[in-house]
Amino acid sequence: MKYNPKEIEQKWQKYWAENQTFKASNETSKPKYYVLDMFPYPSGAGLHVGHPLGYIASDIFSRFKRHTGFNVLHPQGYDSFGLPAEQYAIQTGQHPALTTEVNIARYREQLDKIGFSFDWSREVRTSDPQYYKHTQWIFIQLFNSWYNKDTDRAEPIENLTAIFSMKGNASVYAVSDENIEIFSAAEWNGFSEEQKEKILLQYRMTYLAETEVNWCPALGTVLANDEIINGVSERGGYPVIRKKMTQWSMRISSYAERLLQGLDTIDWSESIKESQRNWIGKSVGASVFFRLKDTDASIEVFTTRPDTIFGVSFMTLAPEHDLVQEITTKEQKEAVQAYVAATAKRSERERMADVKTISGVFTGAYAIHPFTKEEIPVWIGDYVLAGYGTGAVMAVPCGDERDYAFANHFAIPIKNIFNQDISEAAYTDKVGFELINSDFLNGMDYKQATKESIAALEKISAGRAKVNYRLRDAVFSRQRYWGEPFPVYYVNGLPKMIEAAYLPIRLPEVEKYLPTEDGQPPLGNAQEWAWDTKNNKVVSNKLIDYSSVFPLELNTMPGWAGSSWYWLRYMDAHNENEIASREALQYWQNVDLYIGGSEHATGHLLYARFWNKFLKDIGVITTDEPFKKLINQGMILGMSAFVYRTEDSKTLITKDKIGTTKVYPIHVDLAVINDVTNELDIEAFKQHPLYSEYRDAEFVLDDQGKYIVGREVEKMSKSKYNVVNPDDICDEYGADTLRLYEMFLGPLEQAKPWNTAGISGVFGFLKKLWRLYFDDNGFIVVDDEPTKEMYKTLHKTIKKVREDIENFSFNTSVSQFMICVNELTQQKCHHRAILEPLAVIIAPYAPHIAEELWHALGHDQSVSEALFPIFDEKYLVESEKEYPVSFNGKMRFTLNLSLDLTVEQIQEIVMADERTQQQLQGREPKKIIIVPGKIINLVG
Repeated sequence: MKYNPKEIEQKWQKYWAENQTFKASNETSKPKYYVLDMFPYPSGAGLHVGHPLGYIASDIFSRFKRHTGFNVLHPQGYDSFGLPAEQYAIQTGQHPALTTEVNIARYREQLDKIGFSFDWSREVRTSDPQYYKHTQWIFIQLFNSWYNKDTDRAEPIENLTAIFSMKGNASVYAVSDENIEIFSAAEWNGFSEEQKEKILLQYRMTYLAETEVNWCPALGTVLANDEIINGVSERGGYPVIRKKMTQWSMRISSYAERLLQGLDTIDWSESIKESQRNWIGKSVGASVFFRLKDTDASIEVFTTRPDTIFGVSFMTLAPEHDLVQEITTKEQKEAVQAYVAATAKRSERERMADVKTISGVFTGAYAIHPFTKEEIPVWIGDYVLAGYGTGAVMAVPCGDERDYAFANHFAIPIKNIFNQDISEAAYTDKVGFELINSDFLNGMDYKQATKESIAALEKISAGRAKVNYRLRDAVFSRQRYWGEPFPVYYVNGLPKMIEAAYLPIRLPEVEKYLPTEDGQPPLGNAQEWAWDTKNNKVVSNKLIDYSSVFPLELNTMPGWAGSSWYWLRYMDAHNENEIASREALQYWQNVDLYIGGSEHATGHLLYARFWNKFLKDIGVITTDEPFKKLINQGMILGMSAFVYRTEDSKTLITKDKIGTTKVYPIHVDLAVINDVTNELDIEAFKQHPLYSEYRDAEFVLDDQGKYIVGREVEKMSKSKYNVVNPDDICDEYGADTLRLYEMFLGPLEQAKPWNTAGISGVFGFLKKLWRLYFDDNGFIVVDDEPTKEMYKTLHKTIKKVREDIENFSFNTSVSQFMICVNELTQQKCHHRAILEPLAVIIAPYAPHIAEELWHALGHDQSVSEALFPIFDEKYLVESEKEYPVSFNGKMRFTLNLSLDLTVEQIQEIVMADERTQQQLQGREPKKIIIVPGKIINLVG
């Protein structure tokens, strides 16, 4: 009876689906364990072999936890809103919902084929109105909340209005817009409702504001920082500029300190934590105000080095700073405007990374030093970012490398305030100096001068101590069609929330998915997109009367909206009235193990933590952090293939014959090469539509008359033609082989190259495993008592695999399986007492073959319900030792002896052995060296 993976896998995948084998229960006495994969976006390309790596790892762990008595929630769904589907809709005219549905069906087919133990009864899709109604509800809660710094949490907006009506806002310690006017309780109570709403918008957790954004004209939308690579859009590679737009934003900055402190409570890699720490960017220092010459206006700067206040040689504003246009002189206006326009084409990330380019323009304006009253020239430079601090810096070139380079480039005189040489470079240390040329700070070190300078600034009302964060509020609007609609309508230009009872507000039908001719977002094309406040429903735009029918918001939410809370929905996926029931939220709490890519370090993971903390503040959930443990799987890299053309484009040279010839590598589709021998199928290459220009080319072959391609490890990508389809592997070798091989490639968290040639070895291992249970005539398992060696092999495998799974060292488990099967084969083991637990041990890794073997062993239930075997140390305790017996240092034979024997007993046995007498030939040894458990050596 041969191993037939295709037949076995289809059989058990059908069984799991029909019996809902992996359906988790919300009502059980078992302890819970929640395993989650990062939300996949269902692209039209489907999965390549790199995508399932993290899923296989999470599946192994999920199955293992079930074997150890846990109620495991291992759900799956789709982050199905997004720009790719919308762009495809623009190109083809197909509704994004249709293409998304096709893509999801393809993903589901591929995922099922690999045999994952997902609880598909809880599937969610962010584009499903029954899902995004809750995303809209969360938005409404954010709108109806403010952040109270005194209690350090978000609170209902009613709490704030109550304070205003009793005390005004002078004593309110809140996260809010800057420069809010102070008003009394009497003034508040006298304000119109419209005035009150405008004020409250300055405090709400989500608010409308004119914000500097990344605008992509070609895509017609705002992009997040993580959607931009090297100044162009990740999707399509289009130019991105900085511009100001009125957008919805969220005060994620209010949670900066809690997001920072929370990192100490979770089991994440230090690299991911450090990425978040750097993104949050906590700095302790001072705000300093420099009054502008001949005006009452001031430039506020944040500095971590107030001790260097006397070293200020110039000031630099971000080109986007609000004051730039106001303070620039007539003589400098043209140069400043040209510089601002050029800077708008570069992303903040690009400007931060570019430390070599020095550029800037003098505004013609001067600021007044708060202590010396000297005039300080004000420049603009793109190394200063509007999104960090105040968008202005007091430049101290003697103590800062960028300021030093800027000053030298533009020949700005540098003041030295350190008793150190700065002729070659700035002095950037905080120790090892005394201040000079610093008035009342002379002779002080960093700590003392910082304290004294802040006190002096506060005394003259020119500054104050301050903690600053790099983290900026998150822009939450997108000028797209395929996203969550806002539950917002506008009355006199002010936003109003639609009541939760009338959610979801569904996406309307539109004829075109592009912005309107007058530049409105795609929802501006909708014919029915107005809110009837009397009948509480969406109606035709023709009915807008600004009395009871009002226009709806035209922007949609960003892609990260739905993915910022989705793990909670899995806990109670079909609850129509709430995110999830209180009981389900209390039972599942949060995610115990989260697996996904490190590229989400400062995007999704930060936003998800922010929304989780907000939902805790308003009493929806009880946990502060969403993901207890996070593992970032490494990337599976593709093995690209290349042919090499000469400069004349008429000749293709095999790799071995290149020599000193100048050649240009061309990516080759793996379909036209032998993946084992690397030989190019020349005829197939010529007929391939991608390479039609080379049909008449000359091929320079190697000495064996073959064209051998070059190979190089790169990121797996369709554009590099190095993508391997997991379906092909499953069809030829089976899903269990794919699962084992992906784990066998190397440590989970490291990048590793894919090599299809190595997969046959894993397939051979599974066939060898099969032969322990079956021969050509059928089932061969016996009920005989196993030998000690068989038990030893089994129990060292139990021990190793359990430890490896718990440590996420899946690759070494696969090696142990191979050792185990080889040993059992040599031992001619077909014993039930060994092979039954072996089927359970291997089930997390190769579940289909394990189910078949378990069933053959006589079990009616799924192997997933079997308990993981218990390791018994007694089987690994050695009772005997095979001693090498040596004569004058040369080993002549071995002898199995009990480890309990004394030296004298060992010597007596050795001397009585006839092989010893043959070696000695009647002589008495001069010396007998015996080390118990190690060696026996007879000398002389």
